[in-house]
Amino acid sequence: MKRRLSVLLVVVMLFTMICTACGSNETKETEETKEETTEAEGEAGEEAGEEYHIAVVTPTLSVSEDEFRAGEQLMEEYPDVVTHLVLPEKFDTEIEGCISTIVSAADDPLMRAVIVSSGQSGLIPAFQQLKEKNPDIITISSAIYDEPDMMSENIDLNLDMDAIRRGETIPTKAKEMGAKTFIHYSFPTHLAKPTITARRDKMKETCKELGLEFVEVITPDPQTGNGPEAMQQFLQEDIPRQIEKYGKETNIFGTNCPMYDVIIAKALELKFTVAEQCCPTPTQAYPTVLGLEIAEEDATNFDKINQMIAEKVDAQDMKGRLSGWPIPVTIFLPKFGVEVARQMIADPDFNPNNAENLGKLAKDKFGLDVDFQQYMDYENYYMFIMESIYY
Repeated sequence: MKRRLSVLLVVVMLFTMICTACGSNETKETEETKEETTEAEGEAGEEAGEEYHIAVVTPTLSVSEDEFRAGEQLMEEYPDVVTHLVLPEKFDTEIEGCISTIVSAADDPLMRAVIVSSGQSGLIPAFQQLKEKNPDIITISSAIYDEPDMMSENIDLNLDMDAIRRGETIPTKAKEMGAKTFIHYSFPTHLAKPTITARRDKMKETCKELGLEFVEVITPDPQTGNGPEAMQQFLQEDIPRQIEKYGKETNIFGTNCPMYDVIIAKALELKFTVAEQCCPTPTQAYPTVLGLEIAEEDATNFDKINQMIAEKVDAQDMKGRLSGWPIPVTIFLPKFGVEVARQMIADPDFNPNNAENLGKLAKDKFGLDVDFQQYMDYENYYMFIMESIYY
């Protein structure tokens, strides 16, 4: 009996030890699970604490379709972050309304950045008032056209296409594409603009250095005469004369967007080169001239649009004789401005006033080679040239 009781006691003790161990393991596992849950909740809480908003300001759809659509797309891409603010229709008569629209972004306590892509002047007071209401708001122009010194003083980062440098890159590319003559079409009111004349002078200088013959032709002025129709009719008649005189190894450049419906069409007919349009984008003239049927959902699918253009151009035996940039500047700029702001918010050590940093960000986010250069001695003002696409 005593031996049986001893054995029973041993069994009971062993059972108790096993149960205690199991309970201990279960407790440990439960505690670990609770810790993991708490950590996850903490991370979620931290993410919630990082909630912020970015405002993108653009003109209306009718004033600038590209910039407006970029704003709408950014809201779809970052629905909890981006707010799209639309400026009044008439800049000149509603400048106070434009300023008020921009400044209203600071009423949002979560607003961390404001990107203005309007291509207009007179907006410096808006940026000043934004900083008065919230000095920590990041401000980016992409692009506006006030005085550079005022923009540098009152805006954190200024971005724009480098129009003057294109006076060098376009003739250089034209020669690489086989041109021996470079024809420059413009009209008096355009040539009264300092940027247009500076770019023309740079083109003339570059052509001389490269051994290209530079030819300047003045068209009827669409802003003082009978509108773009008279200018386009002149191009219809003059371009064949120029190609007959200088041959197919000629590049034609025009300073006005409506010129390109004629220039691209004549290039396909007469087989001369067009290194770039005044606004180097796949949506200028190409869809109309080539009769592209672009579905609504593909309106900003530039990979697809560029492929459609290339196929049509190739079918007309013009492969490699037409070129441009793979995405409109007016879509790239507001989108890039948002990416810069997001990077600045996520990484306080990111320095946007650095050409190399901007170029790397453009490559990472858009897959494009974009060459930024500081504008004059303004440390927060950068101009860029984008990589080319050859059709």
